[in-house]
Amino acid sequence: MSPSPLRIVTYNVRYFGHMLRGLASTVGPKRRVAAALASLDPLPDVVCLQEVETSSLRSNIADRPKTPGETQLTAFMGRMVETFDMLGREMPYEAFYFRAHRYKLGELSLYTTGLAVLVNTRRLEVATHNVDAPQAITHHHVQRLKDRKQSRICAHMRLLRREDRHPFHIFNTHLSLPTPFAREFWATRDKMGCGINQLHEARKLTEFMQTLSGDEPYIVCGDFNSPPASPVFRYLTTDGHLTCAQAAVGQIDPNLSRGFPTAGFMHMRMHLDHVFSGAGVRWLDTQETAPFGDPRSRFHGLSDHMPIIARFALDGARPLITPPPGLGGPVLSP
Repeated sequence: MSPSPLRIVTYNVRYFGHMLRGLASTVGPKRRVAAALASLDPLPDVVCLQEVETSSLRSNIADRPKTPGETQLTAFMGRMVETFDMLGREMPYEAFYFRAHRYKLGELSLYTTGLAVLVNTRRLEVATHNVDAPQAITHHHVQRLKDRKQSRICAHMRLLRREDRHPFHIFNTHLSLPTPFAREFWATRDKMGCGINQLHEARKLTEFMQTLSGDEPYIVCGDFNSPPASPVFRYLTTDGHLTCAQAAVGQIDPNLSRGFPTAGFMHMRMHLDHVFSGAGVRWLDTQETAPFGDPRSRFHGLSDHMPIIARFALDGARPLITPPPGLGGPVLSP
């Protein structure tokens, strides 16, 4: 029998602060996002989250930590446990956090940024990860503002499917907004995905992924702040040799930038979130992926983004024998 397909979700959760327009995190969105994820059938095997805090004034002021030192991801995973308990099921996910940036006023953290990956450990085994040192991909267009610019990173995990121990890689990222300090920013009507800094970050991301994955299958997902048909999207799908999951299953036309919005701000609708893959991944469907503003979605109103949910098969993946050079042995989560 062929190994069963896998399912992935990528979701910008806006620090679980959408109820207060991103000003502060609250417990309600944590519970509702947890309930929405737990209700997916089949359950996702990997959940990649963007805009997740560690601990700061913004994350704690409206949702006080239950225990000293509790992080936002720890609090969210507590809501996940509660949700699965109510459903009478065991919570299968192990969470990994990847720090990106911290904005401080003296010793006070005003807000922090980061990425998270949840792994369904019933179906997958974690071989390696870069939690301790996420890959920096930020392009600093103005060097004297380097320390003030929000750091952009790429989270990486090498996973093994327990069913047959086939390896594959997951990369999670969040690219910068286009820089206004470049002439090109003011010369184009459509800004998103056209920034020279975004193209630099896309190149860094591609080089990192190709070097680390070798000839093993890999998936990269996240908030790219770039719509289809933009220079960044075209670079990733041509020079970067990546396949867009939504385009592969016919959900979007990759030549249209506004056909399927995944994010919204006031009256603007934008397609900023994507799931891409390298060789060895075959996309099967994107069931339950809905455009921003669709009231029928279980994720409607939970963030200023909507998740992309995709199912895939690993084609041509080889059973694990030894880790690729430079990856080392298994690494446990902290």
